[in-house]
Amino acid sequence: MPYLVVAFGGALGAVARVAVSNLFVRRLGVSWPYGTLFINVTGCLAIALFLTYFSDRELNPNWRYFFPTGFVGAYTTFSTFEYELVRLVETRSTAGTAAYFVLSNGLGFVACLLGIWLGRRP
Repeated sequence: MPYLVVAFGGALGAVARVAVSNLFVRRLGVSWPYGTLFINVTGCLAIALFLTYFSDRELNPNWRYFFPTGFVGAYTTFSTFEYELVRLVETRSTAGTAAYFVLSNGLGFVACLLGIWLGRRP
């Protein structure tokens, strides 16, 4: 049963990722990976909030398979982040590469802290 729950969450997470990514591409183009940055930061926030909030609360175990493993696992895009980072390095865009690296890691870290803080609120 956990595999089906993960698969269902993953399917929804993958669809959400494509929808969000396409929204950014339509609005801002493909010259810089805005969509991937947004997806990774919101994924960090979502997983940290969920796992922290439910760390000491009663929850059906299937939700732990569905949301952090399935949905967020398919929604976030670390491998895409790394590939896009290499592509930026190849363009010799030092400022763009540095901005993407610092913003992705910095905002992801802050989003995790925010998710933990929100998850601990009564």
